[in-house]
Amino acid sequence: MSLTKLSGERFIKMVIQGSKNLANHSKLVDALNVFPVPDGDTGTNMNLSMSSGAKEVSNVTSDHIGKVGKSLSKGLLMGARGNSGVILSQLFRGFATAIEHKESINSVEFAEAFASGVKTAYKSVMKPVEGTILTVAKDAANRGLSAAEHETDIILLMEEIVKEARSSLSRTPELLPVLKEVGVVDSGGQGLVFVYEGFLAELKDETIIQSSTIPTMTELINAEHHKSIQSHMDTEDIEFGYCTEFMVKFSEDNQDTPSFSQEQFRNDLSAHGDSLLVVADEEVVKVHIHTEEPGEVLSYGKRYGSLINMKIENMREQHSNIVNTTEEIIQPREVAQQKPYGIISVAMGSGIADLFKSIGAHSVIEGGQTMNPSTEDFVNAINEVNADNIIILPNNKNIILAAQQAATVVEGNVVVIPSKTVPQGMVSLLAFNPTIELTQNEQLMTDALSGVKTGQVTYAIRDTNIDGLDISKNDFMGINDGKIDVTNEDKVAVAKELLDNMIDEDDEIITILFGEDAAEDEVEELVSYIEAQHSEIEVEVHNGKQPLYSFVFAIE
Repeated sequence: MSLTKLSGERFIKMVIQGSKNLANHSKLVDALNVFPVPDGDTGTNMNLSMSSGAKEVSNVTSDHIGKVGKSLSKGLLMGARGNSGVILSQLFRGFATAIEHKESINSVEFAEAFASGVKTAYKSVMKPVEGTILTVAKDAANRGLSAAEHETDIILLMEEIVKEARSSLSRTPELLPVLKEVGVVDSGGQGLVFVYEGFLAELKDETIIQSSTIPTMTELINAEHHKSIQSHMDTEDIEFGYCTEFMVKFSEDNQDTPSFSQEQFRNDLSAHGDSLLVVADEEVVKVHIHTEEPGEVLSYGKRYGSLINMKIENMREQHSNIVNTTEEIIQPREVAQQKPYGIISVAMGSGIADLFKSIGAHSVIEGGQTMNPSTEDFVNAINEVNADNIIILPNNKNIILAAQQAATVVEGNVVVIPSKTVPQGMVSLLAFNPTIELTQNEQLMTDALSGVKTGQVTYAIRDTNIDGLDISKNDFMGINDGKIDVTNEDKVAVAKELLDNMIDEDDEIITILFGEDAAEDEVEELVSYIEAQHSEIEVEVHNGKQPLYSFVFAIE
Protein backbone atom coordinates (compact mmCIF):
# COMPACT_ATOMS: atom_id res chain seq x y z
CA MET A 1 0.00 0.00 0.00
CA SER A 2 1.29 3.44 -0.91
CA LEU A 3 0.01 6.98 -0.41
CA THR A 4 1.05 9.75 -2.77
CA LYS A 5 -1.50 12.40 -1.72
CA LEU A 6 -2.38 13.34 1.86
CA SER A 7 -5.91 14.68 2.36
CA GLY A 8 -7.32 16.76 5.17
CA GLU A 9 -9.45 13.88 6.40
CA ARG A 10 -6.44 11.59 6.68
CA PHE A 11 -4.38 14.28 8.37
CA ILE A 12 -7.11 14.71 11.01
CA LYS A 13 -6.79 11.01 11.83
CA MET A 14 -3.00 11.38 12.05
CA VAL A 15 -3.31 14.24 14.54
CA ILE A 16 -5.75 12.30 16.69
CA GLN A 17 -3.50 9.23 16.71
CA GLY A 18 -0.47 11.35 17.51
CA SER A 19 -2.35 12.92 20.41
CA LYS A 20 -3.43 9.52 21.75
CA ASN A 21 0.08 8.10 21.54
CA LEU A 22 1.49 11.07 23.42
CA ALA A 23 -1.26 10.82 26.06
CA ASN A 24 -0.43 7.15 26.62
CA HIS A 25 3.20 8.02 27.33
CA SER A 26 2.84 11.43 29.00
CA LYS A 27 3.96 10.13 32.42
CA LEU A 28 7.11 8.70 30.87
CA VAL A 29 7.86 12.08 29.30
CA ASP A 30 7.25 13.76 32.67
CA ALA A 31 9.72 11.37 34.28
CA LEU A 32 12.47 12.39 31.85
CA ASN A 33 12.67 15.94 33.20
CA VAL A 34 16.26 16.40 34.33
CA PHE A 35 15.77 17.86 37.78
CA PRO A 36 14.66 15.19 40.27
CA VAL A 37 12.15 17.62 41.78
CA PRO A 38 8.41 16.85 41.68
CA ASP A 39 7.75 19.28 38.83
CA GLY A 40 8.23 16.99 35.85
CA ASP A 41 5.55 18.47 33.65
CA THR A 42 6.81 18.27 30.06
CA GLY A 43 4.59 15.31 29.23
CA THR A 44 1.59 16.92 30.91
CA ASN A 45 2.13 20.20 29.06
CA MET A 46 2.64 18.55 25.68
CA ASN A 47 -0.34 16.25 26.26
CA LEU A 48 -2.68 19.12 27.11
CA SER A 49 -1.37 21.17 24.19
CA MET A 50 -1.68 18.35 21.64
CA SER A 51 -5.08 17.34 23.02
CA SER A 52 -6.29 20.88 22.42
CA GLY A 53 -5.11 20.66 18.81
CA ALA A 54 -6.70 17.25 18.31
CA LYS A 55 -9.99 18.48 19.74
CA GLU A 56 -9.98 21.42 17.34
CA VAL A 57 -9.33 19.34 14.19
CA SER A 58 -11.90 16.73 15.20
CA ASN A 59 -14.57 19.37 14.57
CA VAL A 60 -13.38 20.09 11.01
CA THR A 61 -15.69 18.69 8.32
CA SER A 62 -13.66 19.85 5.31
CA ASP A 63 -11.25 17.58 3.44
CA HIS A 64 -9.08 20.62 2.63
CA ILE A 65 -5.75 19.92 4.35
CA GLY A 66 -4.92 23.61 4.54
CA LYS A 67 -8.06 24.25 6.60
CA VAL A 68 -7.26 21.28 8.84
CA GLY A 69 -3.75 22.64 9.39
CA LYS A 70 -5.15 26.05 10.30
CA SER A 71 -7.50 24.48 12.87
CA LEU A 72 -4.65 22.42 14.33
CA SER A 73 -2.53 25.55 14.65
CA LYS A 74 -5.35 27.40 16.39
CA GLY A 75 -6.03 24.57 18.83
CA LEU A 76 -2.38 24.17 19.72
CA LEU A 77 -1.88 27.90 20.02
CA MET A 78 -4.66 28.39 22.56
CA GLY A 79 -3.91 25.19 24.46
CA ALA A 80 -0.13 25.61 24.58
CA ARG A 81 1.34 25.20 28.08
CA GLY A 82 4.95 25.46 29.13
CA ASN A 83 7.98 25.80 26.88
CA SER A 84 7.48 22.37 25.35
CA GLY A 85 3.83 23.03 24.56
CA VAL A 86 4.56 26.41 23.03
CA ILE A 87 7.36 24.99 20.86
CA LEU A 88 5.05 22.17 19.76
CA SER A 89 2.44 24.76 18.78
CA GLN A 90 5.02 26.70 16.81
CA LEU A 91 6.19 23.59 14.96
CA PHE A 92 2.68 23.01 13.67
CA ARG A 93 2.01 26.70 13.15
CA GLY A 94 4.82 26.73 10.61
CA PHE A 95 3.61 23.39 9.23
CA ALA A 96 0.11 24.87 8.76
CA THR A 97 1.44 28.00 7.07
CA ALA A 98 3.22 25.88 4.45
CA ILE A 99 0.03 23.99 3.49
CA GLU A 100 -2.50 26.77 4.06
CA HIS A 101 -3.73 27.03 0.46
CA LYS A 102 -3.48 23.37 -0.53
CA GLU A 103 -6.37 20.92 -0.96
CA SER A 104 -3.99 17.98 -0.46
CA ILE A 105 -0.24 17.58 -0.43
CA ASN A 106 2.37 15.25 -1.93
CA SER A 107 5.53 13.90 -0.31
CA VAL A 108 7.65 16.95 -1.19
CA GLU A 109 5.06 19.35 0.21
CA PHE A 110 4.69 17.16 3.30
CA ALA A 111 8.45 17.31 3.95
CA GLU A 112 8.57 21.05 3.27
CA ALA A 113 5.79 21.59 5.80
CA PHE A 114 7.87 19.92 8.54
CA ALA A 115 10.83 22.11 7.58
CA SER A 116 8.65 25.22 7.69
CA GLY A 117 7.56 24.25 11.17
CA VAL A 118 11.16 24.00 12.34
CA LYS A 119 11.95 27.48 11.05
CA THR A 120 8.94 28.95 12.86
CA ALA A 121 9.78 27.18 16.10
CA TYR A 122 13.41 28.31 16.11
CA LYS A 123 12.30 31.91 15.54
CA SER A 124 9.94 31.71 18.52
CA VAL A 125 12.76 30.91 20.96
CA MET A 126 15.09 33.76 21.85
CA LYS A 127 18.05 31.49 22.60
CA PRO A 128 17.50 28.07 20.97
CA VAL A 129 19.27 25.24 22.77
CA GLU A 130 20.45 22.20 20.83
CA GLY A 131 19.81 18.78 22.30
CA THR A 132 16.14 19.60 22.85
CA ILE A 133 12.84 19.14 21.00
CA LEU A 134 14.09 21.74 18.51
CA THR A 135 17.01 19.56 17.49
CA VAL A 136 14.86 16.46 17.15
CA ALA A 137 12.38 18.36 14.98
CA LYS A 138 15.15 19.87 12.84
CA ASP A 139 16.98 16.60 12.22
CA ALA A 140 13.74 14.77 11.39
CA ALA A 141 12.66 17.53 9.00
CA ASN A 142 16.02 17.58 7.23
CA ARG A 143 15.84 13.83 6.76
CA GLY A 144 12.35 14.27 5.35
CA LEU A 145 13.57 16.82 2.81
CA SER A 146 16.36 14.50 1.67
CA ALA A 147 14.05 11.49 1.39
CA ALA A 148 11.42 13.48 -0.53
CA GLU A 149 13.90 14.05 -3.36
CA HIS A 150 13.36 10.44 -4.45
CA GLU A 151 10.41 9.16 -2.39
CA THR A 152 6.81 9.80 -3.48
CA ASP A 153 5.17 7.52 -0.91
CA ILE A 154 4.17 9.59 2.12
CA ILE A 155 4.05 6.50 4.33
CA LEU A 156 7.67 5.61 3.55
CA LEU A 157 8.62 9.26 3.94
CA MET A 158 7.05 9.35 7.43
CA GLU A 159 8.98 6.20 8.30
CA GLU A 160 12.21 8.03 7.46
CA ILE A 161 11.15 11.04 9.53
CA VAL A 162 10.32 8.86 12.54
CA LYS A 163 13.54 6.88 12.18
CA GLU A 164 15.64 10.05 12.20
CA ALA A 165 13.62 11.57 15.06
CA ARG A 166 14.43 8.52 17.18
CA SER A 167 18.11 8.70 16.22
CA SER A 168 18.27 12.41 16.96
CA LEU A 169 16.61 11.82 20.32
CA SER A 170 19.26 9.25 21.23
CA ARG A 171 21.95 11.86 20.46
CA THR A 172 20.51 14.58 22.71
CA PRO A 173 22.68 13.59 25.73
CA GLU A 174 25.77 14.29 23.62
CA LEU A 175 24.54 17.84 22.99
CA LEU A 176 23.29 18.64 26.49
CA PRO A 177 25.78 17.54 29.18
CA VAL A 178 23.16 17.64 31.93
CA LEU A 179 21.17 14.94 30.10
CA LYS A 180 24.26 12.76 29.87
CA GLU A 181 25.09 13.34 33.53
CA VAL A 182 21.69 12.14 34.67
CA GLY A 183 21.39 9.45 32.01
CA VAL A 184 18.23 10.52 30.16
CA VAL A 185 17.21 11.80 26.74
CA ASP A 186 15.45 15.13 26.24
CA SER A 187 11.86 14.98 27.48
CA GLY A 188 10.42 17.37 24.88
CA GLY A 189 12.16 15.50 22.09
CA GLN A 190 10.74 12.24 23.39
CA GLY A 191 7.27 13.75 23.42
CA LEU A 192 7.64 14.81 19.78
CA VAL A 193 8.78 11.31 18.81
CA PHE A 194 5.60 9.90 20.34
CA VAL A 195 3.53 12.34 18.26
CA TYR A 196 5.36 11.38 15.06
CA GLU A 197 5.01 7.68 15.87
CA GLY A 198 1.28 8.24 16.20
CA PHE A 199 1.24 9.89 12.77
CA LEU A 200 3.00 6.90 11.27
CA ALA A 201 0.69 4.42 12.99
CA GLU A 202 -2.31 6.07 11.35
CA LEU A 203 -0.68 6.09 7.93
CA LYS A 204 -0.03 2.35 8.32
CA ASP A 205 -3.65 1.76 9.42
CA GLU A 206 -2.61 0.90 12.97
CA THR A 207 -5.09 2.06 15.59
CA ILE A 208 -3.82 3.47 18.89
CA ILE A 209 -6.23 3.08 21.80
CA GLN A 210 -5.82 5.76 24.42
CA SER A 211 -5.04 4.07 27.72
CA SER A 212 -7.84 4.36 30.26
CA THR A 213 -5.30 4.75 33.06
CA ILE A 214 -3.96 8.01 31.63
CA PRO A 215 -6.19 11.02 32.38
CA THR A 216 -7.33 12.77 29.22
CA MET A 217 -7.23 16.52 28.84
CA THR A 218 -10.95 16.61 29.64
CA GLU A 219 -10.40 14.71 32.88
CA LEU A 220 -7.39 16.75 33.89
CA ILE A 221 -9.17 20.08 33.66
CA ASN A 222 -12.59 18.68 34.66
CA ALA A 223 -14.17 19.95 31.48
CA GLU A 224 -17.31 18.02 32.30
CA HIS A 225 -18.56 21.27 33.84
CA HIS A 226 -19.81 22.51 30.47
CA LYS A 227 -21.33 25.96 30.90
CA SER A 228 -23.19 25.54 27.61
CA ILE A 229 -25.57 22.99 29.14
CA GLN A 230 -26.16 24.71 32.46
CA SER A 231 -29.03 26.86 31.20
CA HIS A 232 -30.96 23.73 30.14
CA MET A 233 -31.25 22.33 33.65
CA ASP A 234 -32.65 23.53 36.94
CA THR A 235 -30.51 24.01 40.02
CA GLU A 236 -32.72 21.68 42.05
CA ASP A 237 -32.09 18.90 39.51
CA ILE A 238 -28.44 18.63 40.61
CA GLU A 239 -28.39 15.37 42.58
CA PHE A 240 -24.85 15.62 43.99
CA GLY A 241 -24.15 19.21 44.88
CA TYR A 242 -20.50 19.37 45.93
CA CYS A 243 -17.63 19.11 43.46
CA THR A 244 -14.95 17.60 45.65
CA GLU A 245 -11.30 17.30 44.67
CA PHE A 246 -8.37 16.16 46.76
CA MET A 247 -5.18 14.15 46.71
CA VAL A 248 -3.97 11.55 49.17
CA LYS A 249 -0.25 11.26 49.79
CA PHE A 250 0.24 7.64 50.76
CA SER A 251 1.62 6.85 54.21
CA GLU A 252 4.73 4.69 54.17
CA ASP A 253 5.47 4.12 57.84
CA ASN A 254 1.99 3.73 59.35
CA GLN A 255 1.30 0.02 59.84
CA ASP A 256 -2.42 0.73 60.36
CA THR A 257 -2.81 2.08 56.82
CA PRO A 258 -4.59 -0.41 54.53
CA SER A 259 -2.90 -1.48 51.32
CA PHE A 260 -4.08 0.59 48.37
CA SER A 261 -6.05 -0.93 45.50
CA GLN A 262 -7.13 1.59 42.90
CA GLU A 263 -10.04 -0.59 41.84
CA GLN A 264 -11.29 -1.02 45.43
CA PHE A 265 -10.72 2.66 46.17
CA ARG A 266 -12.77 3.65 43.12
CA ASN A 267 -15.54 1.18 43.89
CA ASP A 268 -15.85 2.37 47.48
CA LEU A 269 -16.01 6.02 46.49
CA SER A 270 -18.54 5.39 43.71
CA ALA A 271 -21.18 4.78 46.37
CA HIS A 272 -20.85 8.41 47.48
CA GLY A 273 -21.64 10.20 44.21
CA ASP A 274 -20.97 10.44 40.48
CA SER A 275 -18.52 12.00 37.98
CA LEU A 276 -15.83 10.03 39.79
CA LEU A 277 -12.24 10.28 38.60
CA VAL A 278 -9.44 8.38 40.36
CA VAL A 279 -5.86 8.67 39.08
CA ALA A 280 -3.05 7.12 41.11
CA ASP A 281 0.66 6.40 41.01
CA GLU A 282 2.98 4.92 43.61
CA GLU A 283 3.01 8.07 45.75
CA VAL A 284 -0.40 9.77 45.51
CA VAL A 285 -3.98 9.31 44.34
CA LYS A 286 -6.00 12.19 42.87
CA VAL A 287 -9.78 12.16 43.27
CA HIS A 288 -12.56 14.14 41.63
CA ILE A 289 -16.17 13.35 42.63
CA HIS A 290 -19.58 15.01 42.78
CA THR A 291 -21.11 14.12 46.13
CA GLU A 292 -23.56 15.18 48.83
CA GLU A 293 -21.14 14.03 51.53
CA PRO A 294 -17.71 15.65 51.00
CA GLY A 295 -16.76 15.07 54.62
CA GLU A 296 -17.31 11.32 54.36
CA VAL A 297 -15.37 11.17 51.11
CA LEU A 298 -12.41 13.01 52.68
CA SER A 299 -12.55 10.77 55.76
CA TYR A 300 -12.40 7.70 53.55
CA GLY A 301 -9.40 9.05 51.63
CA LYS A 302 -7.59 9.88 54.88
CA ARG A 303 -7.45 6.16 55.72
CA TYR A 304 -4.68 5.81 53.13
CA GLY A 305 -2.51 8.78 54.04
CA SER A 306 -2.46 12.56 54.36
CA LEU A 307 -4.89 14.79 52.50
CA ILE A 308 -3.45 17.51 50.26
CA ASN A 309 -4.76 19.94 47.63
CA MET A 310 -8.36 19.80 48.85
CA LYS A 311 -11.08 21.81 47.09
CA ILE A 312 -14.85 21.67 47.62
CA GLU A 313 -17.23 23.76 45.52
CA ASN A 314 -21.00 24.13 45.86
CA MET A 315 -22.22 23.36 42.33
CA ARG A 316 -25.77 24.50 43.03
CA GLU A 317 -24.47 27.94 43.88
CA GLN A 318 -22.16 27.86 40.84
CA HIS A 319 -25.07 26.88 38.61
CA SER A 320 -27.22 29.74 39.88
CA ASN A 321 -24.37 32.19 39.24
CA ILE A 322 -23.81 30.82 35.73
CA VAL A 323 -27.49 31.06 34.81
CA ASN A 324 -27.73 34.55 36.28
CA THR A 325 -24.59 35.58 34.42
CA THR A 326 -26.02 34.21 31.17
CA GLU A 327 -29.21 36.19 31.71
CA GLU A 328 -27.18 39.31 32.42
CA ILE A 329 -25.23 38.88 29.20
CA ILE A 330 -28.49 38.82 27.24
CA GLN A 331 -29.58 42.11 28.84
CA PRO A 332 -27.72 45.35 28.05
CA ARG A 333 -25.39 46.23 30.89
CA GLU A 334 -22.81 48.83 31.64
CA VAL A 335 -19.27 47.82 30.74
CA ALA A 336 -16.68 48.27 33.47
CA GLN A 337 -14.49 51.28 32.95
CA GLN A 338 -11.17 50.47 31.37
CA LYS A 339 -8.17 50.91 33.69
CA PRO A 340 -4.87 52.52 32.66
CA TYR A 341 -2.94 49.46 33.88
CA GLY A 342 -3.74 45.82 34.47
CA ILE A 343 -1.22 43.46 36.08
CA ILE A 344 -1.56 39.70 35.68
CA SER A 345 0.50 37.35 37.83
CA VAL A 346 0.86 33.57 37.97
CA ALA A 347 0.97 31.91 41.38
CA MET A 348 0.98 28.41 42.85
CA GLY A 349 -0.85 28.29 46.16
CA SER A 350 -3.74 30.42 47.38
CA GLY A 351 -1.55 32.17 49.95
CA ILE A 352 0.89 33.34 47.30
CA ALA A 353 -2.04 34.41 45.10
CA ASP A 354 -3.43 36.52 47.96
CA LEU A 355 0.01 38.02 48.51
CA PHE A 356 0.28 39.10 44.87
CA LYS A 357 -3.20 40.65 45.02
CA SER A 358 -2.28 42.53 48.19
CA ILE A 359 0.71 44.18 46.51
CA GLY A 360 -1.09 45.22 43.35
CA ALA A 361 -1.92 42.34 40.97
CA HIS A 362 -5.32 42.76 39.35
CA SER A 363 -5.61 39.12 38.26
CA VAL A 364 -3.83 35.99 39.45
CA ILE A 365 -3.79 32.86 37.31
CA GLU A 366 -3.44 29.64 39.25
CA GLY A 367 -0.50 27.65 37.98
CA GLY A 368 3.08 26.71 38.57
CA GLN A 369 5.39 23.75 38.26
CA THR A 370 2.93 20.98 37.57
CA MET A 371 0.17 22.81 35.74
CA ASN A 372 1.35 25.64 33.54
CA PRO A 373 -1.29 28.11 32.33
CA SER A 374 -2.13 27.89 28.64
CA THR A 375 -2.01 30.68 26.09
CA GLU A 376 -5.80 30.79 26.31
CA ASP A 377 -5.65 31.25 30.08
CA PHE A 378 -3.55 34.38 29.57
CA VAL A 379 -5.78 35.66 26.77
CA ASN A 380 -8.86 35.27 28.96
CA ALA A 381 -7.15 37.07 31.85
CA ILE A 382 -6.06 39.91 29.56
CA ASN A 383 -9.63 40.39 28.36
CA GLU A 384 -11.09 40.23 31.87
CA VAL A 385 -8.65 42.76 33.34
CA ASN A 386 -9.86 45.36 30.78
CA ALA A 387 -6.93 47.79 30.83
CA ASP A 388 -5.15 50.04 28.35
CA ASN A 389 -1.80 48.50 29.28
CA ILE A 390 -1.24 44.94 30.46
CA ILE A 391 1.79 43.65 32.36
CA ILE A 392 2.23 39.89 32.84
CA LEU A 393 4.44 38.29 35.50
CA PRO A 394 4.87 34.54 34.65
CA ASN A 395 7.02 33.79 37.75
CA ASN A 396 8.28 30.55 36.21
CA LYS A 397 10.74 30.06 33.36
CA ASN A 398 8.49 27.40 31.82
CA ILE A 399 5.56 29.83 31.58
CA ILE A 400 7.27 32.78 29.92
CA LEU A 401 6.83 31.52 26.34
CA ALA A 402 3.07 30.94 26.77
CA ALA A 403 2.69 34.45 28.19
CA GLN A 404 4.69 35.93 25.31
CA GLN A 405 2.61 33.99 22.81
CA ALA A 406 -0.60 35.34 24.37
CA ALA A 407 0.77 38.87 24.05
CA THR A 408 1.10 38.39 20.29
CA VAL A 409 -2.45 37.16 19.68
CA VAL A 410 -4.39 39.91 21.47
CA GLU A 411 -4.89 43.52 20.52
CA GLY A 412 -3.52 46.19 22.79
CA ASN A 413 -0.38 46.95 24.73
CA VAL A 414 0.89 43.84 26.50
CA VAL A 415 4.36 43.29 27.91
CA VAL A 416 5.78 40.23 29.65
CA ILE A 417 8.29 40.70 32.44
CA PRO A 418 10.52 37.57 32.33
CA SER A 419 10.19 36.70 36.02
CA LYS A 420 11.33 33.12 36.61
CA THR A 421 10.39 32.73 40.27
CA VAL A 422 7.76 33.95 42.71
CA PRO A 423 10.29 36.16 44.57
CA GLN A 424 11.28 37.77 41.27
CA GLY A 425 7.64 38.43 40.51
CA MET A 426 7.14 40.02 43.93
CA VAL A 427 10.06 42.46 43.70
CA SER A 428 9.15 43.28 40.11
CA LEU A 429 5.56 44.08 41.07
CA LEU A 430 6.75 46.27 43.94
CA ALA A 431 8.82 48.24 41.42
CA PHE A 432 5.73 49.08 39.33
CA ASN A 433 4.94 52.79 39.05
CA PRO A 434 1.41 53.65 37.84
CA THR A 435 2.39 57.23 36.94
CA ILE A 436 4.92 56.39 34.21
CA GLU A 437 4.68 55.00 30.65
CA LEU A 438 4.47 51.29 29.87
CA THR A 439 7.94 51.12 28.30
CA GLN A 440 9.42 52.75 31.39
CA ASN A 441 7.62 50.31 33.68
CA GLU A 442 8.81 47.40 31.57
CA GLN A 443 12.41 48.50 32.01
CA LEU A 444 12.01 49.31 35.69
CA MET A 445 10.30 46.02 36.54
CA THR A 446 12.75 43.96 34.48
CA ASP A 447 15.72 45.63 36.16
CA ALA A 448 14.22 44.75 39.57
CA LEU A 449 14.46 41.01 38.82
CA SER A 450 18.17 40.98 39.58
CA GLY A 451 17.61 42.45 43.03
CA VAL A 452 16.41 39.25 44.68
CA LYS A 453 17.80 35.76 45.29
CA THR A 454 15.46 32.77 45.25
CA GLY A 455 15.77 29.69 47.44
CA GLN A 456 13.49 26.67 47.34
CA VAL A 457 13.17 23.51 49.41
CA THR A 458 11.48 20.48 47.88
CA TYR A 459 11.92 16.71 47.74
CA ALA A 460 13.50 14.34 45.22
CA ILE A 461 11.31 11.96 43.26
CA ARG A 462 14.17 9.65 42.23
CA ASP A 463 17.75 8.71 42.98
CA THR A 464 20.25 10.60 40.88
CA ASN A 465 23.60 12.38 40.81
CA ILE A 466 23.66 15.92 39.55
CA ASP A 467 26.21 18.72 39.92
CA GLY A 468 28.32 16.34 41.99
CA LEU A 469 25.58 15.69 44.55
CA ASP A 470 24.29 12.21 45.29
CA ILE A 471 20.55 12.58 45.76
CA SER A 472 18.30 9.84 47.14
CA LYS A 473 14.59 9.54 46.45
CA ASN A 474 12.46 11.41 49.04
CA ASP A 475 15.46 13.39 50.32
CA PHE A 476 14.91 17.13 50.59
CA MET A 477 16.86 19.46 48.35
CA GLY A 478 17.79 23.12 48.68
CA ILE A 479 17.77 24.93 45.34
CA ASN A 480 19.75 28.15 45.07
CA ASP A 481 18.57 30.25 42.10
CA GLY A 482 17.81 27.16 40.04
CA LYS A 483 20.81 25.04 41.08
CA ILE A 484 20.59 22.19 43.58
CA ASP A 485 22.88 23.28 46.39
CA VAL A 486 22.02 21.09 49.42
CA THR A 487 20.49 17.68 50.01
CA ASN A 488 19.52 15.96 53.24
CA GLU A 489 16.73 13.74 54.57
CA ASP A 490 15.83 16.46 57.09
CA LYS A 491 13.69 19.27 55.65
CA VAL A 492 14.61 21.97 58.16
CA ALA A 493 18.32 21.07 58.06
CA VAL A 494 18.26 21.59 54.30
CA ALA A 495 16.51 24.95 54.70
CA LYS A 496 19.07 26.14 57.27
CA GLU A 497 22.10 25.14 55.19
CA LEU A 498 20.59 26.63 52.05
CA LEU A 499 20.03 29.96 53.81
CA ASP A 500 23.56 29.95 55.22
CA ASN A 501 24.89 29.47 51.68
CA MET A 502 22.71 32.21 50.22
CA ILE A 503 22.87 35.01 52.80
CA ASP A 504 25.71 37.51 52.55
CA GLU A 505 26.60 40.70 54.39
CA ASP A 506 24.68 42.94 51.98
CA ASP A 507 21.35 41.19 52.47
CA GLU A 508 18.72 42.98 54.56
CA ILE A 509 15.48 41.02 54.43
CA ILE A 510 14.26 37.44 54.00
CA THR A 511 10.70 36.61 53.06
CA ILE A 512 9.67 33.03 53.85
CA LEU A 513 6.74 31.50 51.99
CA PHE A 514 5.94 28.19 53.64
CA GLY A 515 4.02 25.48 51.80
CA GLU A 516 1.35 22.90 52.45
CA ASP A 517 3.70 20.36 54.01
CA ALA A 518 5.55 22.75 56.33
CA ALA A 519 4.46 22.36 59.94
CA GLU A 520 4.10 25.33 62.27
CA ASP A 521 6.90 24.16 64.55
CA GLU A 522 9.22 23.78 61.53
CA VAL A 523 8.54 27.36 60.50
CA GLU A 524 9.17 28.60 64.06
CA GLU A 525 12.42 26.63 64.27
CA LEU A 526 13.61 28.13 61.01
CA VAL A 527 12.77 31.69 62.03
CA SER A 528 14.55 31.23 65.38
CA TYR A 529 17.61 29.92 63.56
CA ILE A 530 17.74 32.93 61.25
CA GLU A 531 17.35 35.35 64.13
CA ALA A 532 20.18 33.63 66.02
CA GLN A 533 22.63 33.12 63.14
CA HIS A 534 21.80 36.16 61.01
CA SER A 535 20.58 38.72 63.51
CA GLU A 536 21.02 41.60 61.09
CA ILE A 537 18.40 40.16 58.74
CA GLU A 538 14.74 41.16 58.97
CA VAL A 539 12.39 38.18 58.56
CA GLU A 540 8.91 38.18 57.06
CA VAL A 541 6.77 35.03 57.04
CA HIS A 542 3.73 34.27 54.87
CA ASN A 543 1.68 31.10 54.47
CA GLY A 544 2.01 30.56 50.71
CA LYS A 545 0.02 27.30 50.81
CA GLN A 546 2.01 26.20 47.76
CA PRO A 547 2.25 22.52 46.84
CA LEU A 548 5.54 20.66 46.29
CA TYR A 549 7.81 23.33 47.80
CA SER A 550 8.07 23.31 51.60
CA PHE A 551 9.76 26.70 51.62
CA VAL A 552 10.35 29.45 49.10
CA PHE A 553 12.83 32.15 50.17
CA ALA A 554 13.16 35.67 48.78
CA ILE A 555 16.43 37.25 49.90
CA GLU A 556 17.06 40.94 49.23
